[in-house]
Amino acid sequence: MDSNTADAVTDRRVRRSRTALMRAAIELVTERGTSAVPLSDIAEAADVSRRVVYRHFGDRDTLLLEAGLDLARRELLPGLAPGPEDMDGRQQALALCRHFAKHRVYYRTLLTGPCAFALDRGLISLLLPVNRQGVQQRYGDRLTPHALDDLAAFLTGGASAFVTSWVIEGPDPLDPGSFTDRLMSVISVLMATTSPSMSASHGEDSS
Repeated sequence: MDSNTADAVTDRRVRRSRTALMRAAIELVTERGTSAVPLSDIAEAADVSRRVVYRHFGDRDTLLLEAGLDLARRELLPGLAPGPEDMDGRQQALALCRHFAKHRVYYRTLLTGPCAFALDRGLISLLLPVNRQGVQQRYGDRLTPHALDDLAAFLTGGASAFVTSWVIEGPDPLDPGSFTDRLMSVISVLMATTSPSMSASHGEDSS
């Protein structure tokens, strides 16, 4: 076996081990409703040794955080791809709400534990490009790139806080449809008040 083949085999094994560990972490935390799952249990469920866990992630909190972000990349982001029929973004918002409702136990566990800040920042980083694309489609070249970035960051951060409160404090079970209505109502008000045409009319009135 030449070095390139050996490296490829090793790389596949590493990816399989990481994937198995992250999915085992999600399953066990969801099943037990707590992040206090022994690493030995996660390693056993993933059919790897504890040494492999430490080699790939270092500690349990890092494993749980990476598992949450991987879950969002695999299951949430594909559902946020904009479609021509979703002019107002409702289907994207509904996909997001359904994802967090489906995996509520896991996300709530992390968002109320030591991983909360890192998970929140990580999710915002994943969702920011999606929201920036939506803002750009709405406003086109009527806003500068800097203004587009600022508005997308504002919307993403605000929506993240809103969704986090819903996941942590909302009634059980969560109702993705009704929360999507609330989210869309808030977003429509924000987008209307930040409309370039409205800003221009306000400027004319004040002159």
